[in-house]
Amino acid sequence: MAESAPDTPAVEEAIARVLAAERDAAAAVARETREAEALSENARAEARALSERTERRIRAVRAAFEARTAADVAAIDARAAEEDTGPVLDAEDLERLERALAQLAAELTGGAS
Repeated sequence: MAESAPDTPAVEEAIARVLAAERDAAAAVARETREAEALSENARAEARALSERTERRIRAVRAAFEARTAADVAAIDARAAEEDTGPVLDAEDLERLERALAQLAAELTGGAS
């Protein structure tokens, strides 16, 4: 049996089909790579937006908490100031109070008044 010579046009056509398939595959890989990069960037952008929204919400909650706390502290301070106000003693009243305290201390300690 004699071997026949390969059909040159058929071989060239097969090689051309293989090369075209390789080019198409490379183009598809490049296209899919670009699409994956775009999806990845979109995901990063959404994550950044979520992070910024969360930060704004945290700042708002913190500001509301600080404002409420400041109002509560001011109310407590005002109430304490009201309770701390008592009758104002003049010099004569202070002297009488000091004498009474000295006498009480002397009585409690057994000392002379």
